[in-house]
Amino acid sequence: MKSKIELNVTVDDEQWTENTDFDAVKVAEELRDLAFAYVADACEHELLALDKTYEVNVCLSNDAEVQRLNKEFRGKDKPTNVLSFACIDDDEFWDMLDKSADMELGDIILAFETLQREADEKHITVYAHYCHLLVHGFLHILGFDHQTDEEADEMESLEAEILEQFSIDNPYQDAAED
Repeated sequence: MKSKIELNVTVDDEQWTENTDFDAVKVAEELRDLAFAYVADACEHELLALDKTYEVNVCLSNDAEVQRLNKEFRGKDKPTNVLSFACIDDDEFWDMLDKSADMELGDIILAFETLQREADEKHITVYAHYCHLLVHGFLHILGFDHQTDEEADEMESLEAEILEQFSIDNPYQDAAED
């Protein structure tokens, strides 16, 4: 039996259904499958072959809620585009995954207004930016980080590979050309 990745998506703000031309929940499910497969392959891990159930929670929210969480957990009193709360520290991720039974991997919360504003500023679609931030969040809860240049390069490369499967341009391409 293969691993099962349960995705619980909560839509906390109507903007996610009223102001988008895509089904955010369906896209999250598609991205989940691809992100987990790419991570398993990149890390040469049997993540998806193990007989386990993993749970990921995604909350489609707004600036006010994300600002509250950002202040409470990161000490930053401002909204941000996405917050990820991994249940396992990235240094211990693969060891814990091997040793544990079914488990919750973490929570991802996205702020609609910030996401939309950033998409406008970057001249990209809300869909493309949503996909990028969701993949970014998935990678965080799968043990990836970007605290060092090496970590950032690895994470950005993996994000770009996954997004390419959705015909989304590399979000870091302009930064690499500067």
